[in-house]
Amino acid sequence: MARRYDPDRRRRIIDAAIRVVAERGIAGLSHRTVAAEADVPLGSTTYHFRTLDELLVAALRQANEGFATAVRDCVRLDDPDADLAVELARLMGEWLTGDRARAELEYELYLAALRRPALRPVAAEWTDSVAELLARHTDPVTARGLVAVMDGICLQSLLTGGAYDEGYARDLLGRLLG
Repeated sequence: MARRYDPDRRRRIIDAAIRVVAERGIAGLSHRTVAAEADVPLGSTTYHFRTLDELLVAALRQANEGFATAVRDCVRLDDPDADLAVELARLMGEWLTGDRARAELEYELYLAALRRPALRPVAAEWTDSVAELLARHTDPVTARGLVAVMDGICLQSLLTGGAYDEGYARDLLGRLLG
């Protein structure tokens, strides 16, 4: 039997893993559940991702693209007269209120690094990439502080189920920026 050429299979498997985590949590993730969700043979998932940690690394890397891309693509940040605190507070608000389920999923994958050391470098990639983007607008230490504060504000909003308070975020980020 000839092999079927399927160049998008790896990406479909990652997308399926993200959907499985969104529906069942990380505890519900297995090669079998992902294969069923992706509609691929079980052997395809283990061929592309030998372990679940490898699959989670790929899923976290893909999920991390969201907020970093929003920061990178924000043309308002390229304006030298832009108020960085205002723009970052607005971006967080758009991210948190746009698709809250997606934001929760991204944090679930991000926080999985607490128990899965294989995910820690990918979590660090996210914080490093956003800090690097922000360092274009401030110094590197302040950029890292901004990432930490934004991370905390987002996490608190998601964990408490409370509404995102853009004014609070703007004020807090403004204080950090001095």
